Amino acid sequence: MVTNDLDGRPFQLKFVRAVQMMMFANVVCDPPLGQATVIPYNQATVRTRQAKTAPARGLICIEANFTVLIESSISFPEQGWEVVLWHNGHDHGQWDELALQEVGQEAEGTPLAISSNGRPKVYRRYFHGSISRSSEKPASVDFTLKFRTTLSPSWKWANDQSNLTNGHLFFQPKELPLALDHYLDQLSPSFDVNSVPSEVPETRLWSLELPLAAAGEKSTFSTDALGLPLNYARWFALIRLWSPWLAPRHGKGKFDVKEDAILCSFLRLDGLHLVLIAVSGVEDELTLFKHDDQGRVIVSSRNDASEPGKARVIAAVGHTFETANAACMYYARKIISHAANTNKAYRKAIEAPVDEEARARYMENWYDGLTYCTWNGLGQDLTENKIYHALDDLEKNNIKITNLIIDDNWQSLDNAGKSQFERGWTDFEANKEGFPNGLLYTITTIRDNHPSIQHVAVWHALLGYWGGISPTGTIAKKYKTKLVPRTNGNSNFLRPQLLTVVAAEDVQRLYNDFYQFLLSSRIDSVKTDAQFFLDLLETAEDRRALTKAYQDAWTISSLRYFSVKAISCMSQAPQILFHSQLPTNKPRSMVRNCDDFFPEIPTSHPWHIFMNAHNSLFTSHLNVLPDWDMFQTSHEYSSFHAAGRCVSGGPIYFTDEPGKHDVDLIHQMTGQNIKDKTVILRPSNIGKTIASGVYTAYEEERLLKVGTYHGRAETGSGILGIFNVSQRPVAEFVPLTEFLGVDDGKDYVVRSHTTGEVSPHMKKSDKLPVVSLEVQPKGWEILTSYPISPFDVKGTEVKIALLGLLGKMTGAAAIESSNISLQESGRIHISTSLKALGVFGIYVSTLPTHSITDDFMVLIAGRPIPLWGVSRSRISDCVLEIDVEKVWKELHVPGGGWSNGVGVEVFISRPSTA
Repeated sequence: MVTNDLDGRPFQLKFVRAVQMMMFANVVCDPPLGQATVIPYNQATVRTRQAKTAPARGLICIEANFTVLIESSISFPEQGWEVVLWHNGHDHGQWDELALQEVGQEAEGTPLAISSNGRPKVYRRYFHGSISRSSEKPASVDFTLKFRTTLSPSWKWANDQSNLTNGHLFFQPKELPLALDHYLDQLSPSFDVNSVPSEVPETRLWSLELPLAAAGEKSTFSTDALGLPLNYARWFALIRLWSPWLAPRHGKGKFDVKEDAILCSFLRLDGLHLVLIAVSGVEDELTLFKHDDQGRVIVSSRNDASEPGKARVIAAVGHTFETANAACMYYARKIISHAANTNKAYRKAIEAPVDEEARARYMENWYDGLTYCTWNGLGQDLTENKIYHALDDLEKNNIKITNLIIDDNWQSLDNAGKSQFERGWTDFEANKEGFPNGLLYTITTIRDNHPSIQHVAVWHALLGYWGGISPTGTIAKKYKTKLVPRTNGNSNFLRPQLLTVVAAEDVQRLYNDFYQFLLSSRIDSVKTDAQFFLDLLETAEDRRALTKAYQDAWTISSLRYFSVKAISCMSQAPQILFHSQLPTNKPRSMVRNCDDFFPEIPTSHPWHIFMNAHNSLFTSHLNVLPDWDMFQTSHEYSSFHAAGRCVSGGPIYFTDEPGKHDVDLIHQMTGQNIKDKTVILRPSNIGKTIASGVYTAYEEERLLKVGTYHGRAETGSGILGIFNVSQRPVAEFVPLTEFLGVDDGKDYVVRSHTTGEVSPHMKKSDKLPVVSLEVQPKGWEILTSYPISPFDVKGTEVKIALLGLLGKMTGAAAIESSNISLQESGRIHISTSLKALGVFGIYVSTLPTHSITDDFMVLIAGRPIPLWGVSRSRISDCVLEIDVEKVWKELHVPGGGWSNGVGVEVFISRPSTA
C-alpha cells in the first residue's frame, strides 16, 4: 500500500475504510449517464465487423466504446479500482455486466485532465470497454456503472453516487424510412402532405399545407392536430418566450410544450431526428405549434389577409438534428423567395449594386470592432456629458473602442416624467435637456476627441418610440399618422394602449428623411428596437397594413443609408423572422439573438448563455449575424459572458459603468491590429449548442457546449466553449468528435485557453476522449482543436499545428491565412497572416529536442526578429511562442500597406540534438 500522497507527505488518516474512498470518489463516464447518446451508423469511432454467428448472411455489428474515469482524493492511500458496465445490450435485452479494463496513465492518447483552479489533487484511473450491437436487433440500449476499490467486497452504483439515471444508447439505421407516417401517427387528413426534394443529403423532407379562410375585419383562425410523434425519447422546442423573444424548452416522454413554438424536434429511439418548423409571414399568416393531452402536435394558425391563405409546416428526418433542421430551413427559404412581393421599391433597393470594397471595410469595423453601448453603463437619464465622461474613462484605461451605440433616451419625446411607454417621439433632433447643442455637435465632439471610433449608432424604436409618435409633435405634423390599438402581448410591464404611428403610405418617407438627418449628424448606423410591436397590433387590418410596410421600409432605408451597419432588436416575432431575416437576397444584418442581459439578476446569467446557444440552432440558418447582447466586464459573471460572446461568432459589445473595467478580460477578447485598431477575434462560423446537447434541458446539470469553427475546411480549427450552467461542479469527458470540422484519419491536438495545457495527439477514431475536465459553478472553458501537419525532416518526423494568438479566448480566429510546407532544403516553412498582434503559438512535436538559436528563424513583415522574441512555453514544452506584439512595437516594424494583417514566417530545421 502507498503510504505517502502525491506531494510525498505521509497520510493523516490512520484508519481508512474502502467505503469512505468509494463515497468520495468522482466517476465520469463517456457516453454519459442520465443522457441519450446517438451512435451514428457512420461514426468513425464505431467499428463494424462480420458477426461470427452468421457469417454467410453478412450480419453487421456496431461497437460502442465506453471510457470511465475514477478520481480519488490523495488524502486516502492510492488503491486499485474495478469498474463494471451493467447493460441490456444482449440479444434478448437481458441485463448483464462487462468488466472494463484499466488503461495505464502512460498509454498513448490518455485524455488530458485539465486543471481546475482551487481543485484538490486527485489520483486518476481510466477504464475502457465496448459492447457490440447487431444491426438487426432493437436500436436502443440502457446502461449504468458500478465500481469499487480492490479491497472492498461490495459495489457502489454510479446512479446512487451522482443521482443520475441510466444512460441510453440509440443505434442509428443507415437508411431512412420513406413515409412520414413512420414518424407521425394519426396524420390529419386536413393537411395536404407532399414529399419534396431535400437540398441536404441523407434527409427526408415533406411539405404540409392547410387552407385558411380569408380575413375580413377580423382574422380567421384554425386549430388542427398535425399528428402524434412516434417512438421518441426526448424533445426540444424553440418557443415564444413572449412576443419579441425565442427560448428553448425540453422534455422527455409525452410532448407537452407549454408555450407556442415555431420549431419542434424529436429524438427517436432509433437515433433519427424528426424536425418540424412552422412557417409564418409568407403572406399575412402566423402559424405556431401547440400540444394536446395525447401529446399530439397541434398547428394553430391565424390569417390576417383579405384573401384565402395557407398554414405551412415543414417536416424533415435526418441522422442529425442539424441536417434535418437545415433541410427544413432551406425549404422555408425557398417558400419565402417564391412568395409574391409587390413592393417594387423593396426589390429595387435590395437588388441595387453594392460597393463590395466599401462593404468589406464596413464589415471589418462594424462586425469585428469592439463596441461600447451606453444602456446599462450610463442608464436611462442619458446626456452628452455622461457619454463624454464614459469615453474619456475608456481612453484613460487604454480601451480603444471601434463602435459606439448611443442607446435609449437621446430622442425628443413628449410627456416628460411619465413611463417610457407613455412617451411619444416628437422630432428628429436630440432632446434639448441632455444634448443642448444638438446631435451633430455631440457626435462631432466624440469623433474629434476619440479618432479610434469609426462608427456611431443611435437607438430608436421601429414605430418611433415605445409610445409611438407624439400626436402633437413635429413628426405627426409632417407625416400622415394613424391611431392603432396595441395589445400587451401577455407581458407584465405593457398595458393595452392606443398608439399614434406613421401610416403605411408615409413610413418609407419617414425613414428616408430620418436617416438622412442622422447621416447629416455624422451618425452612420442604427439599433432599431421594439420591432415586435408589429406583432402586438390588435386588428387584422392594422397588421395587414403595417407589418410588411414597416419591415420593408426599415430594410430599404437601413441598406440605402447605412449598408450593413444596423442592429435589429426585439424582432423574433415569427412574421419578422421569416419575412425579413430568412431571405438571402440582401446583405446579412445583425440581429439580437435573445432576451436582455440583466446585470442585477444572478440566476439570469447562465440562462442567458444557454438561451443564446440554443436559439442559434435556428437563427444560424437565417441571413443574420446573431448578437448575444451587451454585458459588463466588471461583474461576477463577466468572464462567463465574455467567453460566450467570443464563441458566438457574433459581435462583442460591453456596457461598463465608468471606472469599472476588467482590462485583462477585454484583452482576452480582443487584439490591436497594425493600424492600432481594436478588433475582436470572431470565428468564421456562428456558435451554437453542439449535437450532443440539443435535447439536454437547462435543469439537467450537464455542461453546456457551444461549438464553432474558424478557417478553411481541413486546415481550420474547431472551437468549443464549455459552460457550467448548474449550481454544482460538473465533470465530463470531451470527445474529439464534439469539435466541428474534425476529419477522419487526421491527427489533432487540443489546447485549453484557461490553463494553456495541450493534449496528446488524437484521431477522431481513437477510443478514448481527448479531454476530461471539471468546471465549477459560474465556470467556463474554451477548448480549441488544431489539425496537425506531419513532415519528414531528414529522417525525423516533425508535427506542426498553428495555435493562433495565445492568451486570447478564440486565438485561432486571429489566423487570416496560413500555409505550411516542406522546402527542398529540408526545412519546414510556415507562412501566416495574423489579424492582430499578440503572442503567436506554434505546436512543434519535437520542440524539446530543438535549439531555438540553431533550428529556428522567424520573420515578421519580412524582417528577421531577435532571439528575445522567441521562446518555449512555460506550460507546454512543445509550444513555441513568438511575441509578435512586443517585436512589432519595440522594433517599430513598418506597417503592412493596404492590409491590416501582419505576416509571420517561421523556418524550422531538423532538431540539432536528433
